Amino acid sequence: MFQHSADDLRLLAAQTLQLAREKGATAAETDISESLGQGVQIRLQEIDQIEFQQDKSLDVTVYVGQRKGRASTADFSERALRETVQAAVDIARYTAEDEFAGLADVHLMATHCPDLDKYHEWALSTEAAIELAKNCEQAGLASDARIQNSDGAGVQTSHFQYVYANTHDFLQHQCGTRHAISCSLVASDAQGMERDYWYDVSCDFKQLESAESIGQRAAERVVRRLGARSVPTGSYPIVFDATVSGSLINHVVGGLSGGALYRENSFLLNSLGKQILPDFVNLREEPHLAHTLGSTYFDGEGVATQPRFVIEKGMVQGYFLSSYSARKLGMQTTANAGGAHNLFLNHTHESQADLLRDMGTGLLITELMGQGVNMLTGDYSRGAAGFWVENGVVAYPVSEITIAGRLQDMLFNIKGISNDALCRNASKIGSIWVDEMTVAGT
Repeated sequence: MFQHSADDLRLLAAQTLQLAREKGATAAETDISESLGQGVQIRLQEIDQIEFQQDKSLDVTVYVGQRKGRASTADFSERALRETVQAAVDIARYTAEDEFAGLADVHLMATHCPDLDKYHEWALSTEAAIELAKNCEQAGLASDARIQNSDGAGVQTSHFQYVYANTHDFLQHQCGTRHAISCSLVASDAQGMERDYWYDVSCDFKQLESAESIGQRAAERVVRRLGARSVPTGSYPIVFDATVSGSLINHVVGGLSGGALYRENSFLLNSLGKQILPDFVNLREEPHLAHTLGSTYFDGEGVATQPRFVIEKGMVQGYFLSSYSARKLGMQTTANAGGAHNLFLNHTHESQADLLRDMGTGLLITELMGQGVNMLTGDYSRGAAGFWVENGVVAYPVSEITIAGRLQDMLFNIKGISNDALCRNASKIGSIWVDEMTVAGT
């Protein structure tokens, strides 16, 4: 399916680094990738969009002493390669020196990189993809008479491969796939309209939920939102559903990321070794899980990844650092150039129902809107929708509310986590119960 073999990309990477040396670079790295895929979208059983995608790119970063230059091209010809490397070297020579610039340390390079079983080709014809999307939408439309409209259903397949190499003699190839089926429906009654969706994603198409079940799940979610109303302004406990709870952990990751830390733009400055979560909460990074989209044995700089506790018993054990941000902070990279890999939050309750029962009365949040999060101060304010919970049981749908607090308080006030993390997410974060937040409603 790819235009280039893995050996083609490896050879191209080696040529790129050799050219960089010849043109005066004291160190260099290159990232060469190729991807292809297709996507179909249908709405009300008619074809809305068919898209085919095929891309390739070569990025090269060179260092001339402590000066850095970067250039890229989508042309893999010998002439384009020479011009791209020359451009990167020219840029480096006119760039100011940066004492923290350079490749990651050579002794940190990954030496053990077995196959993680992330490539599962889906030879799906366009006609078959259209039929699958139609079946998905039809299953949703047929689920309830109150569903008369649709935002559509879609099927996407993506296949990719890449090589990362640097002048520490590191050169590794990886490939993977990402397949998805989605459906978004609109339901209406005398009180108005509501919209909701469902989807599934996997590197292996055989592990996707069936198209029909995705359509039916979207239907269940949209119908249960009908008749939504606000709640009185006040302070309530809140359970963040597993579909949105990952955003809270993403704020933790952002606050513990090197770029935010050395720029002093984080609500978690100087938090290493300090408690930011209750002592029953652990957050692990598991980068070596087979058959998982976020897995890798090396990060974007070739540094070997390792399973680790990021937070243990509520205390910060490590940050998310690249080699550059680590040097800025006087620390060592944590192999997170390119981001975090497969985060796992431990659970205290087996199900969301158990969590709601222990919470008693409050809100179950299933949708968050807006970007009202200040990563420097931790101030948090977002539009939300979900359900009012009475005596541990969902009572009625809720919309047109705003939830607010400070991330520092929200994190420390976590009372429980359920074992309902979504299979489609590489990171496994279940529903999270936060004790008290301010809710603006009626």
